[in-house]
Amino acid sequence: MDLPDQFLRALTVQRMSNSMEGLVETSNNLAIVRVGNGKFEALCLTRSSVDTAKIATAQKIAGVFELTGADVKLSGEYPGWKPNMNSPILKTMLKVYNNMYGKVPEIKAIHAGLECGILGGVYPNLDMISFGPTIRSPHSPDEKVNIATVKKFWDFLLGTLREIPVR
Repeated sequence: MDLPDQFLRALTVQRMSNSMEGLVETSNNLAIVRVGNGKFEALCLTRSSVDTAKIATAQKIAGVFELTGADVKLSGEYPGWKPNMNSPILKTMLKVYNNMYGKVPEIKAIHAGLECGILGGVYPNLDMISFGPTIRSPHSPDEKVNIATVKKFWDFLLGTLREIPVR
C-alpha cells in the first residue's frame, strides 16, 4: 500500500527542542496497525514536552485520516514536561554532585513520558528534576538496572536532601 506523503510526514519527528541540542521536542510514532474484517486501525503515540505541540500534532494526524472518511478517536493523553535549566534544585544538585564526585554531571533529557509531566500538571510551580540509576531496556522483559549505579544514586539523593534549597 502506498502511503501519501502528508501521512508519512505526520509519523515522524515534528520538532526539535530549542532549549536542549539534539533533543526531540515533539514526535509521533505509528505503534500498531491492524488490518482485517474490512477494517484498518492505526494506533499512534504522540509525545511532546510541550502539550500544545502534542495536541496540534495529534490533530494534524487526525485530520489526514478524516480526509479519507475515517472515524478518528484521540485518547490516552500523557502530559509533557519541559525541564527547567534554571531550576534551583538542578543548581543545587550540580553543586552536590561536583562536591561528592569531583566533576560536574552531564545533564541530559530524554524524549519519553516521565512522572514529572503528571506531577507538573497538578503542581505547575513545583521545582522538580528526574534522575536515577542507570537502567537499560526500560519497560521491557529485558529491563536491567546497573547495580553499581544504585548506591551512587542513593548517596547522591541523600547528599542532595541535606542541601535542598528552601524558598
